[in-house]
Amino acid sequence: MKKLFKSGLVKLGLVVVIAGGAVAYWLMPPVAKVESAEIDNGVKVKFKTNGTRIEQFQNQSWKPYFAKGVNMGAAVPGHFPGELEISKDDYMRWFEMVQEMGANVIRVYTILKPEFYEALVRYNAKHSDNPLFFIQGVWSPEEQLIEVQNAFDPKVKQKFEKEIREAVEAVYGNIDLEAEAHSGKASGKYVFNAGPYLMSWIVGTEWDPVMVDRTNKSNADVADYKGEHFQSKPGANPFEKWLAEMVDITAVTEAEHGWQHPIAFSNWVTTDPLEHPGEPLVAEDMVSVDPTHIAAVDWDAGYFASYHVYPYYPDFFTFDQSFQTMKNDKGEIDSYKTYLHKLKKYHNDMPIMITEFGVPASQGIAHTGMLGRNQGGHDDKTQGNMDADMFRQIHQEGYSGAILFTWQDEWFKKTWNTMHYDIPDRRAYWYNTLTNESHFGVLGMYPSKDDVIRIDGDASDWDKLDDGDKTKLDLQIEGFNEIWAAHDEGYLYLSINLSESLEFSNHSIYLGFDTLKGGNRHAPQLQGKTLDEGLETLIELDNEDAGQMMIASNYDFHTRFYGKLSKILAYDPQELEDDSGIFNPWKLVVNYLLEHPDARVDHPFGDIRVGDLPRGTSDPQDPNYNSKAIWQAKGNVLEIRIPWMLLGFSDPSSLSAISYEDTGTKEFESVKVEGVRLVPWIVRKDSKEVVGLEGNNPYPVSQLPLYTWKRWEDIDVDYVERPKQSYDIMQKAMREVNQPVNQPISE
Repeated sequence: MKKLFKSGLVKLGLVVVIAGGAVAYWLMPPVAKVESAEIDNGVKVKFKTNGTRIEQFQNQSWKPYFAKGVNMGAAVPGHFPGELEISKDDYMRWFEMVQEMGANVIRVYTILKPEFYEALVRYNAKHSDNPLFFIQGVWSPEEQLIEVQNAFDPKVKQKFEKEIREAVEAVYGNIDLEAEAHSGKASGKYVFNAGPYLMSWIVGTEWDPVMVDRTNKSNADVADYKGEHFQSKPGANPFEKWLAEMVDITAVTEAEHGWQHPIAFSNWVTTDPLEHPGEPLVAEDMVSVDPTHIAAVDWDAGYFASYHVYPYYPDFFTFDQSFQTMKNDKGEIDSYKTYLHKLKKYHNDMPIMITEFGVPASQGIAHTGMLGRNQGGHDDKTQGNMDADMFRQIHQEGYSGAILFTWQDEWFKKTWNTMHYDIPDRRAYWYNTLTNESHFGVLGMYPSKDDVIRIDGDASDWDKLDDGDKTKLDLQIEGFNEIWAAHDEGYLYLSINLSESLEFSNHSIYLGFDTLKGGNRHAPQLQGKTLDEGLETLIELDNEDAGQMMIASNYDFHTRFYGKLSKILAYDPQELEDDSGIFNPWKLVVNYLLEHPDARVDHPFGDIRVGDLPRGTSDPQDPNYNSKAIWQAKGNVLEIRIPWMLLGFSDPSSLSAISYEDTGTKEFESVKVEGVRLVPWIVRKDSKEVVGLEGNNPYPVSQLPLYTWKRWEDIDVDYVERPKQSYDIMQKAMREVNQPVNQPISE
């Protein structure tokens, strides 16, 4: 007995020793092992600029470096970025996936919570032969800049300078940031020194041109800035002098830690130094923020230019003939390639990186671009092909880096052409396929039933759902044997078993949806039938390849907002009357009407259909997988998933739908609804006979069963994380590229 007890003590002691070692490992920061060069007084440099390129110190020599990277946001589904809910385990998993894709750097926009820097240090300690580097951004006080319209305002300067110093200290693990109520800022004790894994600094955010212009006019007499490490050049405008000081503060603060890294400020096409003669909007070509007007002095790591360049915005990418002069590798006239060439040529004596580019994979579209490079409307595969093409073009033009926007999808994002239709403080709780900004990622964040219900015309996967996760709709309508409904953060799902196989040569199937009092009780699609309660939206499936979602004309957000409220879009007032009998295509605006003096030339209002419903399979294991697939039919089985906003929901998590009532302002009111009623019928094309809707006239829609669900909150949000097809395509493109294009160094 004693022997056993003694053995137990020995074993227990061993466990304690091992556990203590594990605790020590996770509490004690690993020492970064990064090869670097030393300059005066032992200052370390890992990356530096040399003429028009960036170089990395590797194997005891300086080698050309091309930054292949991804931007990484701060949010996961169910949360807003200020909540900083990404865990250390998430980061460790993501870092491995990022490197597996072929990237060598990630970019973050602002100070993240301590777990990010800890995870990066720990990850690189395990990958010391091939560390993952990062670009640290410093967030400028955007709201205050817009509010006061003057970057030299003492409160603005003080806040930005504080942010810069805190960012440097956070990177070097040397600060304890106190939590600030409602600030959305990271806080905590930063003890992990990630500085050796830093590739560069990028200071600031995209600059509002009106703010820059007013800053320049309000501070016309400000002196040139001459700092310890950076200065403005003669001819710099006041805003550029202000930026020179902000960049210098970054350098001065970092120098205290014995390191130097290349520094840039954030910039975008709107405030670039090029002329865009075909740009219709005056503000998009109003003022320049020119990186060549700032110079590094006594900063061996150097200085470079950073730009966000997307292919669809501003509009000159589509309309300006002076940017349609070059052909891409496919022999197509390509404004994106032309722009890259001109921008690189302008910065002929310094390195330049494109630190944001990409297109989103989404149902919604916000801008159209040349060669179909629209801001949205793409499936995952098309997204990948377009992103890879732009990545290759950036490399071919001799840039020093291409940082894709973005790594992960972020549900909280808003888009200018859907933000009037949703509830801002609940955006993070649901997956809105019409808000393209949420879907730029190559790591998809799909709604929770994505890995259970596959839209493929095979209803057997519905058997995997618990009884509480699906509802049988007792409709008892001719032509429909059985209908099941389910939902998640992204869609309303329907599994419909028909009485006979669908033959689209002679069948059109209609699915009407009633959510509110009002809508269409009659319509041509009803073939003379009348309903006792109106429909807000209607799905029509009448051909082999695609269907469409339509919206009752008096409920149509697009017509109401841009016609009745904004007086931009022509419309017939009778269409806004109850029971108009008209269903309109579901549309989103893609550009406003622009007129003098806001525009150089009159630019027409533009909109685009977004209610087209592709047929296909949502099973990622299927060779014919289409991320945008909405429905599939096989035999007498029809499966369909319907995006919430297409049904009129401003927030499905709180059962909120857009109201019929206008507030008198350019905002829509949301109202709570009980759920959704489904009204299905079939029309035989040859005889126009309606199958379903038999019996009473009007047909008693109000007596049909209601599909409803419980309100959900952030803690209830679930999601499926899965690399998109675009991940694999970008992996191929990134692995093709190891170094910059061989170009002479201009000293």
